[in-house]
Amino acid sequence: MGRAFEYRRAAKEKRWDKMSKVFPKLAKAITMATKEGGGDPAMNARLRTAIANAKAQNMPKDNIDAAIKRASGKDGQFFEISYEGKAPNGVLIFIECTTDNPTRTIANIKSYFNKTAGAQIVPSGSLEFHFARKSVFEFVRPEGRDLEDIELELIDYGLEGLEVIEDEEEGAVVLVYGDYKDFGRLNEGFENLQIELKKASLQRFPINPISLSEEQFLELEKLLDRIQDDDDVQAVWTNLQ
Repeated sequence: MGRAFEYRRAAKEKRWDKMSKVFPKLAKAITMATKEGGGDPAMNARLRTAIANAKAQNMPKDNIDAAIKRASGKDGQFFEISYEGKAPNGVLIFIECTTDNPTRTIANIKSYFNKTAGAQIVPSGSLEFHFARKSVFEFVRPEGRDLEDIELELIDYGLEGLEVIEDEEEGAVVLVYGDYKDFGRLNEGFENLQIELKKASLQRFPINPISLSEEQFLELEKLLDRIQDDDDVQAVWTNLQ
């Protein structure tokens, strides 16, 4: 998704109540990871990553433990589902959800698109080829360690690109990119290099990004906000520049 939207959304998330918005999404990610690979983080790389992401958002340990426990309970039936849609001005939207009620989720998603003139849901798979799926890792630049050495080490684990962004609160934040198939290898590389991750995720980048005017973007933002606010939605990607 476009960096402008990501930063605007990040600023907005700071104003949101994390207990009611962010934590449930993190808990679902932990539950799904546990269902897939078991409840032992040492043996489940996806669970380790989900827990690290939760801790980065200051999610309490009790919430994390409850999400892991929920995976083995009768009420822990969740499904991972993606939805795709189009908005005015050539905007493409890819939505990733985790839900215990797919009927409710698709009804909600359709209602958000129906409230936006010219927006519509499209058949699953229609937009897949418009996006490149990448592994993305984020960490604070370690003091006393050469970043070039880290980059060279991570190339052996699938690193394709590295970017440094200056953060007002944390200083230099490093982003590492790789193919989505190399997520596990790169995660292992960070563990071997003893680098603590702030965040790790699979993201979708537009192959042919587009630009919007400020007026067009503000209209689109209303739709994106409705989608992002839904508790079942885990991630939203667009083809914006």
